Amino acid sequence: IQVISTAPEGASFQYMNNFLTSVIKKTEELPEKAHILSVTAPGFGSSSAANTGFVRVSLTDPASRKRTQMEIADELTETFKSYTGARTIVTQEQTIGGSRRGGLPVQYVIQARNFDKLKAVIPEFLEKARENPAFSVVDINLKFNKPEMMIEIDRNRAQSLGVSVLDIAQTVQLYFADQRMGFFIRDGKQYQVLGQASLDYRNEPSDLKSAFVRNNKGEMIQLDNLIILKEQSSPPMLYRYNRFVSATISAGTAPGVSLGGGIEAMQAIGAEVLDETFSTDLAGPSKEFAESSSTLVFAFVLALLLVFLVLAAQFESFSDPLIIMFTVPLALAGALLALWFTGSTLNIFSQIGIIVLVGIVTKNGILIVEFANQKKEEGLSSLDAVMQAAVSRFRPILMTSLATILGALPIALALGASSTSRISMGISIIGGLIFSLLLTLVVIPALYTYLSGHKKTKIDAEY
Repeated sequence: IQVISTAPEGASFQYMNNFLTSVIKKTEELPEKAHILSVTAPGFGSSSAANTGFVRVSLTDPASRKRTQMEIADELTETFKSYTGARTIVTQEQTIGGSRRGGLPVQYVIQARNFDKLKAVIPEFLEKARENPAFSVVDINLKFNKPEMMIEIDRNRAQSLGVSVLDIAQTVQLYFADQRMGFFIRDGKQYQVLGQASLDYRNEPSDLKSAFVRNNKGEMIQLDNLIILKEQSSPPMLYRYNRFVSATISAGTAPGVSLGGGIEAMQAIGAEVLDETFSTDLAGPSKEFAESSSTLVFAFVLALLLVFLVLAAQFESFSDPLIIMFTVPLALAGALLALWFTGSTLNIFSQIGIIVLVGIVTKNGILIVEFANQKKEEGLSSLDAVMQAAVSRFRPILMTSLATILGALPIALALGASSTSRISMGISIIGGLIFSLLLTLVVIPALYTYLSGHKKTKIDAEY
């Protein structure tokens, strides 16, 4: 579990370090903790400023604790909502994906022509996203929270008082930044001589009243009489995505909401808030999920086609493979029903389980159809042949199905470390096999009688 904290822009390293200390004290109260690592201002990735930091909590083995990682993360999320010193987000490492750094799973990229358009639409987008029950936490990388002070020189007034713009600029630089005055050598080493006002005299905009600049007559003119101060906020960092200015909305899904559901909710908000001048994309785990989902659909269709072609070559017929392939919709219906009944989601693991079902359940149809064809060759009618096939092949079908169900049971029960994420795979396999087992012995004989009744056997051909 990773706890990421971001203090207000301009917060010092010491402030951030003190805040992380309070976070560490809270995480040390967890009985499930094993190791705790904290880093203030890490200097890499998105957490590179002095006002950022994170605490990484390694948990004990699942067998030695009563609560799951998700339950612990939810508790920390509720706890840190009362910490007002910095914005704190609790994240978990993604089960799949290339990055091991913690982050929010839903990442929605908004692209625009300029940052002004982004600045105008971001508040409304964030408001709707935070009101959406599908998200537990919402954040954005483009924050307009860095305080800036713009200094505009009153050129007409400066000219009337005999002060050059260059002198004003140099005075401001010397006062607030620093200016190199020269060098000195000591012990064979060269050092720079830098001039700058003391920190106590350059901490507030009103400190400019104590700064003076000399005019062409040698008179000292108060600096704040020659300039106009404008305070504004700007982002500490600007982002681009595919060469367009962008902002990435990150969100964590609420309990019971899948990553796909979170992406759909974010896309619905985008369709409502954004006009046609904006473009959107997915990033991070969301992009990987979308790409893997489309790949799995292709893999599922390819698996169906491959099984059909192999069966067509084996049976030298297109009708027999079609009968056998009817076991796949039965298994698919059973898998979806099992996922719905247990409250699981249709994620990448359950999709893998469904693809596995394609090869497993067709075996039941093959056993019945192959035996029925043999009986038809012996002169039996289609109905009698398939009835005998269903009865005689019931035991092998039951035996192999139970063996597969028992093999998938440890996955469904999450036995073993870090196996919770694979529960949906076991549920989809078990649900599909049970449902297919019950209906295969009814549906396949009925289809065989209807589709194979017109086929002539070798005995029919001889007479």
